[in-house]
Amino acid sequence: MKKKTMLLLSALLTSSLVAGCGTGGGGNTASSPSTAPSSAPSAPSSEGGAGGGTSNVIKIATQSPLSGAQSLEGDGIKLGAQMAVQERAEAFKKLGFEIQLFPQDDQADPKIGVSNAEMLISDPDVYAVVGHYNTGVAIPSSVKYEEGKLAMISPANTGVELTEANRKSVNRLVARNDQIAPAAAKYAKDKLGAATVYLAHDKTAYGQGLTDEVRKAFKDLGVTEVGYEGVTAGEKDYSAIVNQLVAKKPDLVFYGGMYAEMGIIAKQAREKGFTGKFMGGEGLESADMYKIAGPAAEGIVYATVVSDIRSQEQGKKWVEKFKAAFNKEPGAFSPFAYDATLVALNGMEKAIQENGGKKPTREQVMNAIRATNEFSGLFTKVTFDEKGDNKHSQVYIYQYGKEKADFLGEAGN
Repeated sequence: MKKKTMLLLSALLTSSLVAGCGTGGGGNTASSPSTAPSSAPSAPSSEGGAGGGTSNVIKIATQSPLSGAQSLEGDGIKLGAQMAVQERAEAFKKLGFEIQLFPQDDQADPKIGVSNAEMLISDPDVYAVVGHYNTGVAIPSSVKYEEGKLAMISPANTGVELTEANRKSVNRLVARNDQIAPAAAKYAKDKLGAATVYLAHDKTAYGQGLTDEVRKAFKDLGVTEVGYEGVTAGEKDYSAIVNQLVAKKPDLVFYGGMYAEMGIIAKQAREKGFTGKFMGGEGLESADMYKIAGPAAEGIVYATVVSDIRSQEQGKKWVEKFKAAFNKEPGAFSPFAYDATLVALNGMEKAIQENGGKKPTREQVMNAIRATNEFSGLFTKVTFDEKGDNKHSQVYIYQYGKEKADFLGEAGN
């Protein structure tokens, strides 16, 4: 997402991976007093319209998996947002408003994400949502946000469909699959020497969406496809697909999905003698890859929207600040969650000013956020186009070494 400031981002990878559109772990869902959900939504204001609560409280919600296999990255999103809220709380207090974080656990489940979205819309003090982690959760939830004129800013979702619906409430900071796929395919052919490829995915909106885009890109580049298969996420034995890899011997296996399944597939394939390379998208980004794949993690390549945040002093300082605040490393998407929250707060501040210092409506905030132009976050510059995509998004390449994922550079360079 933006050259210098962007090049800030992947260290994160090193932290969480250093790790993508989904991840695992065990995030702490306990809330501090400033982030604890309110016990009941306040009554809507008859004057303020949607989101026009009568109190001086303004809530920013997060939606990400705070429990389950992907909670490591989900918690990282929550904490990135929390850090931004804490830093800007005093400035909003001077404007007469109390900013609160309102974290929600979507459990990486579309039904829960939608249910949470309906609850958020019912609370007139909720003015923006930073989320989700999974595209398959974000898409159905975004329908609800649009109905409630509740602005959503995604720090992680890459599925093309998310912004193709042209919803005014839906925005994202990161690159789309149709940007990531051509870059990944070109790197695989030019740098990894892939002449044949086996394509696999986890049947999710993110995983299959990315794989289908990569499939088109490989075809355009003249790389021969020797297989295309969907697997069921959450299984412990992928012998069926592993046996195909051993028999067909592709130069490269491209997997659209999460690190948990990729780790198992890579481990089982290596144990059966497969010597080809493995590649995927940002879903493969997680320090837990080593716990799952063991030595088989080494050499796995992934294309991601996250740059190397520790490559510059500003990023190093932010990571240390994050660690001091939460006693843990930031997640892969913590920096984007931080910047997404800053974008939301910037939009809110503008809406307050344009409303004469009074509490604005959700629609005013939604429009102010969509109008974001050349906003400089800590890690990325942000200008939303008419669909809600960030014009400054970029794609980066990493490869797992013996102990961490190494940043290889910007895709295409």
